[in-house]
Amino acid sequence: MIPETDLYTFALLVFTSFFTIINPLGTMPIFMTMTASLSEERRKQTAKKATLVAFFTILAFAFSGQILFNFFGISVNSFRIVGGVIFFTMGWDMLQARLGSFKHTDDENKIDAYVEDISITPLAIPMICGPGAITNAIILMEDAGEIKQKIVLIVVIAVMLLLTYLILVGASKITEKLGSTGNKVMMRLMGLIVMVIAVEFFFSGLKPIVLGMIN
Repeated sequence: MIPETDLYTFALLVFTSFFTIINPLGTMPIFMTMTASLSEERRKQTAKKATLVAFFTILAFAFSGQILFNFFGISVNSFRIVGGVIFFTMGWDMLQARLGSFKHTDDENKIDAYVEDISITPLAIPMICGPGAITNAIILMEDAGEIKQKIVLIVVIAVMLLLTYLILVGASKITEKLGSTGNKVMMRLMGLIVMVIAVEFFFSGLKPIVLGMIN
């Protein structure tokens, strides 16, 4: 049996590690710029879909990630490189202020498609559920030797994603106060930051691969 204090320590470890890696406060400005022209209801819908997709993706990798990675011969570093490419493309569009340019239309089908598109990629994957979160989930699941620890891990991940959802929904009020001009400025600034993140992602994945080839 695991002492209660050890379970609390494990839960704290899981929460702090996921909060640092997912960084919902860092995701919030990007979410704001991408959903600036959507209604409050649509923003909530986008945040809900993104966090749910991220939650189930993290769980899927936590239980079978290592097997999948080994089966397909995929490395976390390759995942980082792909994430970097996705981030860079998204950042470039944000810098040009043309991200989701059709979202001003009244066509419900196009708005639904836009919400569906951004809620999965890039918000859920790789913004919320990125290489770091996936790797962390796999490692912590392997460390969780008993059922109690596995349950604690799942519960804490759920709490973390709920907190992320609440933070993203809270961003709606800030978006409304900024107005159209403020959101365009925010989009361009965040575009630069996202492109910097993309470069970091790309080279943090590329460096180990290149070093491995040299060695």
